[in-house]
Amino acid sequence: MKRIGVLTSGGDAPGMNACIRAVVRYALNKGLDVYGIERGYVGLINNHINQMNRRSVSDIIQRGGTILKTARCDEFKQLEYMSQAVDNMEAYGIDGLVVIGGDGSFRGAKDIYDNFGIQVIGIPGTIDNDLAYTDYTLGFDTTVNTVLGAINNLRDTMTSHDRVCIIEVMGRKCGDIALYAGLGGGAELILVPEVPFDLAAVVKSIKLNQRIGKTSDIIVLAEGVCKAEELKAKLKEQGVTGSIKTTTLGYIQRGGAPSNQDRVLAAQFGMRAVDLLMEGKGGRVVGIRDNKIIDEEIGEALKMKREFHTDLYNRSRILSM
Repeated sequence: MKRIGVLTSGGDAPGMNACIRAVVRYALNKGLDVYGIERGYVGLINNHINQMNRRSVSDIIQRGGTILKTARCDEFKQLEYMSQAVDNMEAYGIDGLVVIGGDGSFRGAKDIYDNFGIQVIGIPGTIDNDLAYTDYTLGFDTTVNTVLGAINNLRDTMTSHDRVCIIEVMGRKCGDIALYAGLGGGAELILVPEVPFDLAAVVKSIKLNQRIGKTSDIIVLAEGVCKAEELKAKLKEQGVTGSIKTTTLGYIQRGGAPSNQDRVLAAQFGMRAVDLLMEGKGGRVVGIRDNKIIDEEIGEALKMKREFHTDLYNRSRILSM
């Protein structure tokens, strides 16, 4: 292993830059040449490849987003485009590849490994925390703290005006952002796709709070359940009185300086990825489990079914009463 490439793919996540920095500097220290691929697999197909040095990653550890840019690339699912990407890597003498992204990015990494034998290592960079093999993904902690800050601010206003506020958060079909931020923010209700939506129970909870003199509620709604405005309409139809406001946090959750936890995780993930490539152990993904950095065969990791923290969710409901 003499030369490696690094790319970020799919949705951006806080900590990606810190991870790029770790990969580049650790690999250079090990005597490897490092090339950055811009805009993920799109850049790999279109030959947007540039050599990197220590100064290439200066002053980025605290920045959100990704200096390598990112994109989604449906063309990479086709063998002809994949072959073009491999030709470009071979032209630069790139022997291994580090892919920072989510499940879709990992499937692309698996395809290039299975079809062309390219030594590739995946690093879980996604705010959704929806990869089963790892306890936490890069960017999740920062996102939860961003949502927590929004909950704190909105609670001040909702309390001042005696309002119910529905806060819609990201996560696709995974409710971890809603669960962790809702628990940390003391939300009265947390709605996630992993738990069947019970409109009657939501209405009952809000009305009960109103009867006992609690004049404001925070409802944290995962986007995989429904839209905030849709839930508001349903509550009104079921006779919930008073002012109901909605806030969809959207892409604000994806940006911002990464938390210290995500920066440390980025460093650990990046160094393990380089070590695996140097050991000739391609076709794997790194992660963290029980506070230890681990790696798994990429195919096995993608097969694993994510288990929702049902016990934590149930306990959070007790604290919200």
